[in-house]
Amino acid sequence: MTTHLWVRAESRAHEERTGLTPQGAARLIAAGYQVTVEESRQRIIPIADYAAAGCMIASEFSWPDAPADAVIFGLKELPDDGTALRHRHIMFGHAYKGQPAGRVLLDRFRAGGGTLLDLEYLTDVDGRRVAAFGYWAGYAGAAVALLCWMAQQRGQIAGPVRAYPSAAHLLGDLQEGLVALGAARPSALIIGALGRVGAGATDLFQAMGVAATKWDMAETVHGGPFPEVLAHDIFLNCILARPGTPVFVPISAKVAARRLSVIGDIACDPDSDFSPIKIYDQTTTWDAPALRVHDQPVLDVTAIDNLPSMMPAESSDDFADQLLPHLLTLNDPQSGVWTRAQEWFDRALG
Repeated sequence: MTTHLWVRAESRAHEERTGLTPQGAARLIAAGYQVTVEESRQRIIPIADYAAAGCMIASEFSWPDAPADAVIFGLKELPDDGTALRHRHIMFGHAYKGQPAGRVLLDRFRAGGGTLLDLEYLTDVDGRRVAAFGYWAGYAGAAVALLCWMAQQRGQIAGPVRAYPSAAHLLGDLQEGLVALGAARPSALIIGALGRVGAGATDLFQAMGVAATKWDMAETVHGGPFPEVLAHDIFLNCILARPGTPVFVPISAKVAARRLSVIGDIACDPDSDFSPIKIYDQTTTWDAPALRVHDQPVLDVTAIDNLPSMMPAESSDDFADQLLPHLLTLNDPQSGVWTRAQEWFDRALG
């Protein structure tokens, strides 16, 4: 039976990324897949490019009426309308760590008989993710944290952020802001520096002349406390919350003696029981990227959960290239990547 992949439009504001490029779609079609792509007012890639690649084109947000055997592929969350979900969905579900919204999502799948194949849980035999936006999340997360620090130097809180045509445009914007402040540069501590997220953050700071202390498992294995976090201007959390993850920033950090003034929680999972950042409980947004959690001295948290969309072209190309080999096995019921994702869903559904 022909596998039908239906690429839905993203309903979330500021979400211009996609997980499938026209070039990837052409590869799938050549391999015998049927590919439908919805029109989108905000996707970085024009719909005409998908049509030229041989895709069928559907109206924006028409996926609920897609054939029952279509696999619905998107990135961010579905509209929160409570409807039952009857299809197989590939997406970032954020549903397996006790998140309240995740439980609601799983109930919708239970009601409709559908399945969630969570992109975060597409892993190889060693448990490593096969596709991730990590590098660009780290790159953009470091950039936003730096914007927060620059705003503090001006006696302000960071204003809205936006998408950039390229990483070079973002670097130019940051450099202009730093030059206006003079010679001062912050110090930064990156936890998870050896991973993809940490690599992106490290590269951004290096490009901006920000001295970064790079930590990974060896430096955090003792479980804390971590006074070094408070001794840097900027702290970036680049690791996913898991059972056993130590607390890097306890609630007491608000009133502790500290140099720390900006926390960038790039993993961005504040409502998880395992979150290592205990001083905030809500994500921030493109319109309001900084959450001030203490005034004297100031402490801001930035935690935007679709950071790579600040550079949608580069992050889409990178992620789509990683994922395509596995989409090409979607029609193989024995494919370990998809079987493991199904098992995660089955366990979560109970």
